[in-house]
Order: sequence, then C-alpha cells, then structure tokens
Amino acid sequence: MTSNNILTLGQKFSVLIVDDDKIIRRIHKVLLNKFGFESHTVENGKEAVDLYLSGKHFDLILMDMEMPVMDGPKATRELRAMGVNNMIVGVTSRGLDSEKQAFTEAGLDYCVEKPLTSETITSLLQELAKK
Repeated sequence: MTSNNILTLGQKFSVLIVDDDKIIRRIHKVLLNKFGFESHTVENGKEAVDLYLSGKHFDLILMDMEMPVMDGPKATRELRAMGVNNMIVGVTSRGLDSEKQAFTEAGLDYCVEKPLTSETITSLLQELAKK
C-alpha cells in the first residue's frame, strides 16, 4: 500500500499523536501526513483525554508510554473507561516485553516501537480500513 492508496480507500483518517517529545511529534506528523492522515498533536495523556472530553474524535490514537502529567497507560485506561473504542496504538522506545505487555493490558490495540516507519503505518492503515 502506498501513500496514495489511502485516497483509494475513499477515507481520510484522523490521528491524534500523543508524545512529550517535540521532535518525535514532528517526525510522526510529517510521516503520517504523507500517508494522507489528518493529524493533531498533544504533549501528554491528560491533553488527549481532555480533547475527547471536549467532543473531539480521532480514528487512530498514537500513544507514547512515558510522559509527564499523565502517562500512556493511564490515559489509555481513562479513554477506554470513557467508551473510546477507536484504535489506540502504543508507541514506545522501551524494548522490554514486560513493559510492552503492561502497556498493552491498559487497553491498547497494538504496541509498536518508535519512531514509526512506513511499513508500520501501512500495516495500521490496513487495520483501520477493516474497521
């Protein structure tokens, strides 16, 4: 699937990038925009929860694991408790399976390593298209 294929699907997906690292937010936003995503960024889990409380909606949430104010697992649990059933993908630089498992158990659909790659985004697009 190429970046143009998202248009073939007839949909434009929206993504919320939740990461405290400004450089990672920018890299992910540029890469996702190349794939046709409409992207929005916030710096921590609390800002993500607040966006949903204000009525915003995203097809995909990319959630960092470790952030100040509210970390990824806590934000994921809160979003799921609020009834958010959109795809939430954990994005982490942590390599330990036990840490990834704990993050996944908070309610993630998937957990991937950062930074995102074109292959990872293509895979996520295919999953979103199925929903």
